[in-house]
This record gives sequence, structure tokens and C-alpha cells, in this order.
Amino acid sequence: MVSIDLTNYLQLWANADISPKVIESESEYRQFLAVAESLLVKKNLRTSEETTLLRLVVKLIEDYESKHYNLDDWGKSAPHEILQHIMAASGTKQIDLVGIVGSKGVVSEVVNGSRSISKAQAKKLGEMFKVSPSLFI
Repeated sequence: MVSIDLTNYLQLWANADISPKVIESESEYRQFLAVAESLLVKKNLRTSEETTLLRLVVKLIEDYESKHYNLDDWGKSAPHEILQHIMAASGTKQIDLVGIVGSKGVVSEVVNGSRSISKAQAKKLGEMFKVSPSLFI
């Protein structure tokens, strides 16, 4: 069990401008995603309080997604359609995928379905969007 400083932990919640509660709207969902992304980029530089916050925020995001996005239906969709949906839901633009998926041209081809998503790209997309890479294969 990791020891955290409760004062620092509560200050992180205050700075994030979100409350530790069940996500109830798409707007709150986007706020929680933004907090998770800001903590994810810190990688190994996170404090124990930030890691604790990240774990809870990700759990709340997963709970919201499982309730509001029927991932079982995604098995019927093409990988690029799933990518398009996740991008729309998270406010991600194609330019945000440059460097993760490839050049602007490769990103465009992947997003419009004229190029398949490779396993390496699927792994990177899964990490970026915090979903299983198998959604993109």
C-alpha cells in the first residue's frame, strides 16, 4: 500500500477542478479525460498522490465508458470507425495523432480507412486513449 499525504491529494483534486465522484455527463467525462492525460504525460515523475489520483480518475472514466459506450457493439465496426468515434468523443484531431500513428498522410489514410492500423499503431492508440489495442485491429 502506498502512503500519500492527504492534504496534497485533496489539493490535487482542487487544482484539477473536478470532484471525486461518479461521472454523470459527457462534459464531466471530458474533464476527467483531460486530468488523466495531464497526469499520464508525467510518466515516472508522478508523486504518489498523483498516481493515486490517476488510478481513481481512470477507474471513473472506465466506469463511465462501460455504461455509456457499448464496447460490445464496437466489434461490429471497422477499426477506423472505432478510431473516429473515440477521436470525436475525446475531442482529438487528426493532427494530434501525427507522431503516434505516422505522418499527416498516414494519419489521414488510417482515419478514413484506406490504410489498415498496424499492431504497433494499435498499441500506441490504445495507450493514448486508454483502451484495448484490439479495438483497432
